[in-house]
Amino acid sequence: MKNILRIFLIATILVACKNESKIETTEIQEINKEDITTSIYPEAITKVFNAHGGIDQWNKMQTLSFTMNKPNGKEVTTTHIRNRAEHIDTPTYTMGFDGNVLWVIEKDGNEYKGNAKFYKGLMMYFYAMPFILGDSGIIYEDTEPLTFEGKIYPGILISYEAGIGESPDDQYLVYFDEETGQMQWLGYTVTFGKDGKSKDFYFIRYNNWQTVNGLVLPKSIDWYKYENNLPTEKRNTIEFIDIVVSEKAPDSSLFTMPEGAYAIE
Repeated sequence: MKNILRIFLIATILVACKNESKIETTEIQEINKEDITTSIYPEAITKVFNAHGGIDQWNKMQTLSFTMNKPNGKEVTTTHIRNRAEHIDTPTYTMGFDGNVLWVIEKDGNEYKGNAKFYKGLMMYFYAMPFILGDSGIIYEDTEPLTFEGKIYPGILISYEAGIGESPDDQYLVYFDEETGQMQWLGYTVTFGKDGKSKDFYFIRYNNWQTVNGLVLPKSIDWYKYENNLPTEKRNTIEFIDIVVSEKAPDSSLFTMPEGAYAIE
């Protein structure tokens, strides 16, 4: 009888230890699952993401839409965040991209004279900062800080692996507030249609934010004049209204080339 009780006691202890191990393993797995997204990014850019609501929150979203008031009227951009399908509607033309085909349809006899390949995704890219810098194929490096009007902004140099996007030689400089982590400046090069990297950086200031669905996104952005790869004085401002950021995917028919449109080769 004593032997039976001893065996039963040992078995009970072993089961308890096994269950405790399972609980600890489960807890570790849950923690790792929560941290897996942000842990793949360097500390500096993670700090910026977190100051804007977090990359995990951004990755939940599927629809991004915003409107800009331009001299010729309103321009409405709708993007499927996951596959980057896009629809840009203006008073004189509509441009779309279904993930494969880029198309344009002209309105009321107006001739489209823009560069659709260059403009596709351009304003969405600027608007979706800093989260757009969480895409795959990006290389992050520390860079010299920016000093503007006596304030120092730490910097991150963004470049791309070969073959990423239409302009893999593009580079970006992200400067952020050291205390809050919020993005304050973006320097960018333009290499579309050119070979190799550019040494000339243009500058945008981000200092007017709004919170939409848990994400801190631009209410407006300021383009700056520049000299010696440094911003000098404000040139113009673009405001964004009617912002939509949703976990619901946009209707795919929005991006399909309609009758009367032509494909951009």
